[in-house]
Amino acid sequence: MTYTVAVSGASGYAGGEILRLLASHPDIEIRTVTAHSNAGQPLIQHQPHLRSLAHLTLQDTTPEILSGHDIVFLALPHGQSGQYTDALGDVPLVIDAGADHRLTSEESWDAFYGGHFHEPWSYGVPELPSGTGKLREELVGTRRIAAPGCNASTVSLSLAPGVAAGVIAASDIVSVLAVGPSGAGKSLKTNLLASEILGTANPYAVGGTHRHIPEIQQALRQAGATDVRISFTPVLVPMARGILATSTAPILPGVTDAQIREAWESAYADETFVQLLPEGQFPRTADVLGANLALMGLAIDRAANRVTVVTAVDNLVKGTAGAAIQSMNIALGLPEDRALTINGVAP
Repeated sequence: MTYTVAVSGASGYAGGEILRLLASHPDIEIRTVTAHSNAGQPLIQHQPHLRSLAHLTLQDTTPEILSGHDIVFLALPHGQSGQYTDALGDVPLVIDAGADHRLTSEESWDAFYGGHFHEPWSYGVPELPSGTGKLREELVGTRRIAAPGCNASTVSLSLAPGVAAGVIAASDIVSVLAVGPSGAGKSLKTNLLASEILGTANPYAVGGTHRHIPEIQQALRQAGATDVRISFTPVLVPMARGILATSTAPILPGVTDAQIREAWESAYADETFVQLLPEGQFPRTADVLGANLALMGLAIDRAANRVTVVTAVDNLVKGTAGAAIQSMNIALGLPEDRALTINGVAP
C-alpha cells in the first residue's frame, strides 16, 4: 500500500528533513507541501538539496489543503499546530513535530509555553522505558503522534534506563548540552547569525527556563521516577546540526558498577536506533550526522558518586524528523527502520 502525505512547514529545517527522509520511503507518496509566507513558491527554491522533489510547489497551510491525505506532518512553530489538528479529525494519521501535543500537564504547558493547551498524543520516542515496557507499545496503531523535542529526547534516552532500573536518583540531574542552531528553526534571528555564533559558544535558556525541561521530567516519570529535578543548560556551538548532551545523576546507595552498566546495556541491547558504546568510549556529533541514531557512552564516577552519560544525536534526524518517521512506521505496522539509517556522513 502507498500512503499519501502532506507536509506543512515544508520550507523550514524540520519540514525539509522530514521530506528528505520520506523521499526514499517506498511506501510513501509525497503529494502536498505547504508553507506560510513562502506559499506559491517552488519547494526547490527553499530546499535546493531535495532534487527529487523539484516538481512540488508550496501551497498555503490550511486544513482544507492538508485534509484528504493518509498522513499529515506538521512542522510548525510551537503553538501553531493545534489550530490545524483540531480540524484534521478525518486524517488517519497526524504527526506533530511541534510541542503542542507533547505535554500531559496543562500546568507545565502554561508555565513554559502559554496559550491554549491541547490534548497529549502518543509520544514519538519508541525506545523510552515506560512502566514495564517501552513507549513503542503505545505507538502501535495510534492515529496521533507527538514527535519529541530534540534536547528532551536526548536527555531522556540518556537517563531513563538508570531510572527504570533503580540505580540512579532523578532528584539531582545535571545536563549540559552543546547544540547546533538548526534546532532553533530557519527564521532570521540576530543571535543565530553566523557572525554571532562562529568562533564562540553561547549559553541560552539558563536557570531552568528551557521549554524542554517539563518534557524531560514527564519522560523520566514515565520511566518510574517520582521526584525529577534537573539543572539543564544548553549551549549554542558553531555546528549546523547536532547535540552532544552530557548528563549526570547520583548513584543510589548499594548499587554496583556492574548493575549500573547492565541497566543501560539491557535497555538498549535490542534497539537499532539507540546504541551504547563499549566501556571507555564516547561519541562525537560527527559520528551521527545524517543518521537516525542516539549514540551514547557511560562513565561511573565513584569519586563524585555519579553516573555520567554522554549522548550524541543529529537534532534534525533522531531528534526530530527521524523520530517522527520511525514512529510513523510503527503506527502503520511497517518495518521500524524503513527509510532510516544508522550510518552517518563523514567527514
